[in-house]
Amino acid sequence: MYVDVRRIYKFRMYRNDKRDGHLHQQINVAGLVWNHALALQRRYYRLTGKYIGLGRLKKHIAKLRMKTQRYAFWKDLGSQAVQDVLERLDKAYQRFFVKQSGLPRFKKVKKYRSFTLKQAGWKLLDSDDKRYGKIQIGKREYKFVQHRQINGVIKTVTVKRDSAGRLWLCFSVFEKLWIPEGVSAGEIGGFDFGLQTFLTDHTGHKYLSPEFFKQELHRVKTHNRAVSRKVKGSNNRRKAGWMLARTHIRVGDKRRDFHFQLAHDLCDKYDLLVFETLNMDAMKRLWGRKVSDLGFAQFVKIVEWVAFKRGKRVIFLDRWTPTTQICSNCGERQKLDLKQRIFACGHCGLVLDRDHNAAINIRAGASAHTARGEVRLPSDSIAVDGRSPRL
Repeated sequence: MYVDVRRIYKFRMYRNDKRDGHLHQQINVAGLVWNHALALQRRYYRLTGKYIGLGRLKKHIAKLRMKTQRYAFWKDLGSQAVQDVLERLDKAYQRFFVKQSGLPRFKKVKKYRSFTLKQAGWKLLDSDDKRYGKIQIGKREYKFVQHRQINGVIKTVTVKRDSAGRLWLCFSVFEKLWIPEGVSAGEIGGFDFGLQTFLTDHTGHKYLSPEFFKQELHRVKTHNRAVSRKVKGSNNRRKAGWMLARTHIRVGDKRRDFHFQLAHDLCDKYDLLVFETLNMDAMKRLWGRKVSDLGFAQFVKIVEWVAFKRGKRVIFLDRWTPTTQICSNCGERQKLDLKQRIFACGHCGLVLDRDHNAAINIRAGASAHTARGEVRLPSDSIAVDGRSPRL
């Protein structure tokens, strides 16, 4: 069957120093608008104890942009892009009001990342060469590496600047996606996350993570030292910072590719995938860099997306389910320290790797959950400060 989905198509823009300067300038203006609007909100609250509504704030910023000489340079950024910045700020405040995030903060203009255009301010152009696409933003034309065709209706276009100074085009598209119907849950897989082994399934097979950040750690340290030795504000420091950023980006790209390949491999083998719910906050406090390098949260989001596209199901057991401490053979409960890697049951004599034992229990818990209809939603799969992951 066909399902309406929202997808993001991301393309790298061809480098053109002169034209790219205009896009960087527009991103900087977006950062200035954010800081100005945030200062207005804080000042108004300090004086009146009230919050400026989004509509009122938009009118005020539009008036400053069009009728004052001091803020005339804001016209470099399209009106819809300015409104989008204000909508981002309003959304940040709404999350703060319901205690889902902290108070919005001021941002360094050079570190501001993007601006978004909706229905106006951009236009896709015909390209003579299939290797690249063309887009008109404002009055200027830009090329981007179009490695795939865009299917569906484009709703927004976002120009994004990464930490290495590269520019990307992100198209938000609504399209009809074909989802296989009636896939039987004949093969069920239970999986346990671990630090020594990234993933262990119910058959005992272990999926090891290459730990990409650990592989590049020496390079990261070298680039960090290079940045610290440069004069603040100099071009040499800026270039050294870009080298450091590229290293981190390369690590992230490798990790994401590994997660996608593993997700497709699991969906090839199983129709129903069962995982445990993770408390990422507690794990990061205990094992910091190790947990970040493994990227459990990103992997869960990728598995959910791949399974959705292929008509498979993903469910999550409750985070308090003691899967590691229960014997998968007789059900006897036995306490284990983190140092104990082998589960030895004192009741039935079962001796098994602790992760393998946990994966069997996770798989067994799937039938109880599906029978009661307790299928976890994707937003409950990772517990991180009450925030749900975005697909």
